[in-house]
Amino acid sequence: MSDALVSMGEKIRNIRAQLTSQGAPFEVQQVTLSDGRSVAAYRNAFQNLAQVIDAGRVHGAAEFMVYGEDRWTFDRFFAAADALASRLQKQCGIKPGDRVAIAMRNRPEWAVAFAAIALLGAVPVPLNSFGLSSELMANLEDTRPVMLICDADRHARISQAIAQTAIKVVVVDGEGGDISWSELTAGGHDGFVSPQLSADEPALILFTSGATSRAKGVESTHRAVCQGIFNIDFIGAVAAMTSPDAIAAIMARQLQPTILSAVPLFHVSGLHAQLLVSLRHGRRLIFVHRWEPEKAAELIRKEKVTQFNGAPSMVQQLIGLPGFEQPESSGNLSGVGFGGAGLHPRLIDEVLAKFKGRMSGIGFGLTESNGVCAGSSGRMFEAHPRSSGVLSPIIEVRIADLDGTALPIGEPGEIWLRGVTLMERYCGDAEATAKAMQGGWFHTGDIGVLDDEGFLTIVDRIKDVINRSGEKIAAAEVEACLLQHEALEEAAVFSMPHEVTGEQVVAVVVGKTGSQVTPELLREFVAQRLAGYKVPSRIVVRAEPLPRNPAGKMLKASIRKECAHLLT
Repeated sequence: MSDALVSMGEKIRNIRAQLTSQGAPFEVQQVTLSDGRSVAAYRNAFQNLAQVIDAGRVHGAAEFMVYGEDRWTFDRFFAAADALASRLQKQCGIKPGDRVAIAMRNRPEWAVAFAAIALLGAVPVPLNSFGLSSELMANLEDTRPVMLICDADRHARISQAIAQTAIKVVVVDGEGGDISWSELTAGGHDGFVSPQLSADEPALILFTSGATSRAKGVESTHRAVCQGIFNIDFIGAVAAMTSPDAIAAIMARQLQPTILSAVPLFHVSGLHAQLLVSLRHGRRLIFVHRWEPEKAAELIRKEKVTQFNGAPSMVQQLIGLPGFEQPESSGNLSGVGFGGAGLHPRLIDEVLAKFKGRMSGIGFGLTESNGVCAGSSGRMFEAHPRSSGVLSPIIEVRIADLDGTALPIGEPGEIWLRGVTLMERYCGDAEATAKAMQGGWFHTGDIGVLDDEGFLTIVDRIKDVINRSGEKIAAAEVEACLLQHEALEEAAVFSMPHEVTGEQVVAVVVGKTGSQVTPELLREFVAQRLAGYKVPSRIVVRAEPLPRNPAGKMLKASIRKECAHLLT
């Protein structure tokens, strides 16, 4: 049969069978987890996070990271990481299983700290660097690390509070802290003892926001993390084999693969798909101090960036710059990528129009699944641009009805996931873990539909979580903050569509009798207590009580409908 007559779904099924067969690079086998369940897993994936780190040593003198005028080769990176690992182990007593938190913006020291912690078999705990004092301290309270490695900005936010704990602090770029970063990373160390690690031991804790007012720490094993990282290679292989013309064009340029890294490294997408994949495969990472589209475009041109993945709002701002699609500005870009839920159709259309024939793509995954679920790029993305991609061979997906019954192809329902990459637990929250993980299935809270070619499309979200430019915001957290204001009686926070950020945070509040509050005053109040991206874009002050059903539950759907005029 002519290749032109074969559907994209059929091509993908054939390629998947070829790549995952016995003896193939992505051979899939059954493995038994610690709880006795048998799941599909890649035979050739690394066994622990330290092995992933060590795989980058072969790249030697090649450039690895750029941060302003500071350039790091792989050799320089490993010299610093090994020195830090040696002194953390021998001077600070860090041992396998110990938790070490990281709180700083994207910069080379973040990567050095992460690598050193992982090389010792300790558990890295990246914190949300946007968090203010109370949020950062809540993360530390939930995970109980023995040490925090942070930058001066984060240290200034928590210096007084953390002084009341037993946590040792290292500041990478300023005064303060208990131990000197420069001394910890200096040359002349005597090495470290590499631990023997089991694939079932804890490897990583990342934070995610859910429908509660407090971010949850997601604990994953070495096996889960390593399988998730290896799955990125699988998605890339399928994309390459379905887009040979685009790959040929990329290879002809003979450039070192280079990523503009604007996604926070404390996100699973920034950590797994950018830092760790780049470390393993010898790619360059260009870190930005803060997101500014004009400066990002200049870096893409100057540093010959070949890939940019970011929040939908970043992609839209970037491709919206006058002339950005011209070869002299973005000719080296193999494509752009973004998350797979809540995307505005206009953004997808613009990417397809301005970057036709490249390896632009989309994906859908969660912190709880180590990023694994669906993905596509190149011709796959062009064939199904509204979907979030095709499923991974190491994850089972059930589209479930309200009673858990599996729904047929084409019927929307809640997305349930089961497989080797799922988290072990939410740290210190057995109740939330039990609610999310039932019978081995993780209930995502997202509504999706599978088509007959195996593409997954996200259509809605159950959880009361707002996705603003890729940042997850718990509505309950913002409501709780607003209700700290003495003049407020009630508050309802929810999402509404936004062309740039995908979703925006909207609040409707009711003041106490005789009180006078303004949206500006309330936005300032929230901004003093929560990270900037959690501050509502719109606040409506109303005189009447918020509508509730007979059981007293707030009717947010009615409130949202009343606020439809905000979109005009």
